[in-house]
Amino acid sequence: MENFVANTQILKYTMKVHILWFCILLMATSCSVAQPGMYATSSKKAIKLYEEANICFKDLDPRTGERRSLNCAESNAMKALEKDPTFIDALLLMAEINIVRGDFTKAIEYKEQVLTINPNYSVNEFYYIASLAMGMGDYEKGLKFSKLFLSRRNTSEVFQDMARRYLDNCEFALEAIKTPNEYKPLNLGEAINSDRPEYFPTLTADDKTLLYTRNIEDERVPFMGEQEDFFISTWSNGEWDKGENLGLPINTRYNEGAPTFSADGRYVIFVGCETGYRGELNYGENRQGYGSCDLFASEKVGDKWTQPFNLGKPVNSNHWESQPCFSADGKSLYFIRGIVRQGRKNPAEQDIYVTQITENGTWSTPMKVPGKINTPYREESVMIHPDGETIYFSSNGHPGMGGLDIYVSRRETDGSWGVPVNLGYPINTFKNENSLLVSAKGDLAFFASDREGGFGSLDLYSFVLPDKLKPVRTTYVKGIVYDAITKKHLPAHLKLIDLETGEVVKEAYANSGNGEFLVALPVNKNYALHADHKGYLFYSKNYSLQNVDPNSEFIIEVPMEKGKIVLENVFFEVSKFDLKEESKYELNRVVDYLKNNPEVKVELGGHTDSDGDELENQLLSENRAKVCVDYIIAQGINAERLSYKGYGESQPRVENDTPEHKAMNRRTEMKIIDG
Repeated sequence: MENFVANTQILKYTMKVHILWFCILLMATSCSVAQPGMYATSSKKAIKLYEEANICFKDLDPRTGERRSLNCAESNAMKALEKDPTFIDALLLMAEINIVRGDFTKAIEYKEQVLTINPNYSVNEFYYIASLAMGMGDYEKGLKFSKLFLSRRNTSEVFQDMARRYLDNCEFALEAIKTPNEYKPLNLGEAINSDRPEYFPTLTADDKTLLYTRNIEDERVPFMGEQEDFFISTWSNGEWDKGENLGLPINTRYNEGAPTFSADGRYVIFVGCETGYRGELNYGENRQGYGSCDLFASEKVGDKWTQPFNLGKPVNSNHWESQPCFSADGKSLYFIRGIVRQGRKNPAEQDIYVTQITENGTWSTPMKVPGKINTPYREESVMIHPDGETIYFSSNGHPGMGGLDIYVSRRETDGSWGVPVNLGYPINTFKNENSLLVSAKGDLAFFASDREGGFGSLDLYSFVLPDKLKPVRTTYVKGIVYDAITKKHLPAHLKLIDLETGEVVKEAYANSGNGEFLVALPVNKNYALHADHKGYLFYSKNYSLQNVDPNSEFIIEVPMEKGKIVLENVFFEVSKFDLKEESKYELNRVVDYLKNNPEVKVELGGHTDSDGDELENQLLSENRAKVCVDYIIAQGINAERLSYKGYGESQPRVENDTPEHKAMNRRTEMKIIDG
């Protein structure tokens, strides 16, 4: 049964499990148990009691691997110490018993007694005490014993490396505690939390839909009797509605964990793991994979979720893929990959990877994120903020408070990620912190904790993020695409372009069921929206998010037409016909449309408002239309397919009675005249 995976938990208690300290236990146990005939006492009664204690200590439950006779071990070890209080082997066994029980304070006391009795007993005891001190947040003691260990010669290089890390962490932690961040975590309440563990939250870009993992009791699951499902809640009237089980076809009797929403909530990507013997590649009902844990996805069509599908290679592999985060622009997927060797995953070989959707709709080969984020140690729980410039993650490889800490990194001008900044104390502690989620607005952060005062086990909490740790402020743009005549909803392809740079910053598809879309955008910028759908002229319009309140809704409608459209993103200097640079992206869309529809002929018409001389407006509109046609011809389109006409002020869209209405009347239109 060694290779059997019984409903592998998706990082069930990662936030609080002291994996590092369990390794300490193993190291201490393997190094400290004396061989028969080599005991540090002459008392035969003490030796007999110690050996009985050791037998009890090694008694493991074959099903769980837990030590089931600790009381017996403790009783006999204490009796051995009554016979000889200086019996080092018994003292070390008592230390190991308390490590298993999680009482590091007592474990340290027993180890310090050993060093008092014999300061030269084992230099490794300095290292073990430093490790235990880190495990309980005693940074002064951790610093002291790390220095003592590093001052000794001929010690393990592995231990030296760890001791240097302890030293750095202790020095960092002691300084961080002096300047704590303001931190007031608020439980999300009984609508979200229960007496079962809740963790790994994800939000849509409007911060109104929350998806999270809950570990539930399930009698259908053999052995464990529990598994992981997704629950979903919506923000309504200033509070979260009661979380509801997401249900089939996503939730099954197997584990589903660590979800990530697309910005509009149309897609969810999550983790599924092998459910039987390793190598069978069975991931539950109607799911197959490539080994260990894989990433799966489901699409929401209307109000229904589709059958989940494996993202396939090269995203998934025979290694461990987990904890995905889908970027708000719909272009990149960040996730954790742990390297599996001989059926086992080494936490030290666990890094953050990123893959992009290529032009042909496939995933690129995942690469480790560039820059200074990944270390030779452990990274996990990545979150790329909707601003596209800020990333949050957990690691035990950067200076921190001990265990896994949460960090923030900013994107550099070359696209790489800069030096991570620790979120500081008391957000980070000597325990493991991870799965941080930051709202699109950047003001609130969400996380899971088993702190006192909750509903039981891990609960979801929120807190106001300090200003220095916040991302770029964003808002969300919500809209609906439809046929301008029939009002039929259309699943159009949407692009949002930064007018200053010409860069496509967001890309999405409207929901095929209801035509809705939702994207997150940084504020204080100007954008162009382009929409394409087969059988329709493309739609374009420009929007300004300058001085927009990020807390307000920005809602737009996208009516698509088949005969004539306004080229909303063609701009000229006032009273001139010189094309502005930002107009070229729009005209390039016309070029692409004509190349993809070679039978079509179009007219470009120029229009003005009613200000100024009528004849001058007529000439200005004609020259502006001609400049556009000349640009399109220069891009390789046959001149016979193009014509232009100036309409001056003769065809206003609205009355010329306000500056806003006049701006609407100043426009360039494209009309199909043949094809």
